[in-house]
Amino acid sequence: MSTESSSSSSEFVRLLKAQRVWDTELPRFMPDTAPAEPLPLFEQWFAEAVAARQPEPHTMSLATADEAGRPDVRIVMLHGADEEGWHFASHAGSRKGRQLAARPYAALSFYWPVQGRQIRVRGPVTVAPPEVAHADLHARSTGALASALVGHQSEVLDSYEELERASEAAWHRAHQEPDAPAPSWTVYVLTPDEIEFFQGDAQRRHVRLTYHRTQSTWQKELLWP
Repeated sequence: MSTESSSSSSEFVRLLKAQRVWDTELPRFMPDTAPAEPLPLFEQWFAEAVAARQPEPHTMSLATADEAGRPDVRIVMLHGADEEGWHFASHAGSRKGRQLAARPYAALSFYWPVQGRQIRVRGPVTVAPPEVAHADLHARSTGALASALVGHQSEVLDSYEELERASEAAWHRAHQEPDAPAPSWTVYVLTPDEIEFFQGDAQRRHVRLTYHRTQSTWQKELLWP
């Protein structure tokens, strides 16, 4: 290893070791007060994350697997959460879209460090009707529509200039046709089998409350940290 690369590696290690976790006062979470079902608790924690000024609390990690079972993960935006499940969207032909078509099961993870909280959700994924996807897209910004109209997500791009040209044309169309369809835009719904609520603790006495779906209700249990 060269002197330069060794120095760079040492600086990386120094920076890594200097980082601290939850350098703030964290909220208490008493699991015995948690509701019988997970959705009300998710809505409460989301509202508290917004009130605590957590940046982008509506973003989440989405984990999928390809046909060979190899995992993949990326950050996506939450589009809704209700009795049906947790909603997100993408192009059907994207990598995540192809993986969900092959293996319609996924996991979501929210991390809100301002409060030392995580929420993990996993379960089967279904596709919402096309009219739901159309309404979802056109309830968003002009930029979101323009991006959807560009399409080709996850495909090989020959040059950045090609993207610039396609994006300019898509923005023009989005302004001229605000109701323009984007057929590949798809809304997915993850119906949870299991949800975990994690509350960090400065003394490492983390609280982990899980909800497991049964045939008629939800079962709660605590996990060791």
